[in-house]
Amino acid sequence: MKDLISYIAKALVDKPDEVSVSEIEGEQTSVIELKVAKEDLGKVIGKQGRTARAMRTILSAASTKIRKRSVLEIIE
Repeated sequence: MKDLISYIAKALVDKPDEVSVSEIEGEQTSVIELKVAKEDLGKVIGKQGRTARAMRTILSAASTKIRKRSVLEIIE
């Protein structure tokens, strides 16, 4: 899941070397934290949060396949 979010985020931003993704795993749920450069934050979130919502939808579909729940947090 971590690699999936990293791949999508690096394709969206201007500074892909500043993208960092960390994963905090629990028994049922894993939290994926995404950090990007301050000027790329708008690109990752998108207009009215559409890009972020799409990333969360893809993450949800992929995590359903492995029977686990994943949550994406975009950190400033």
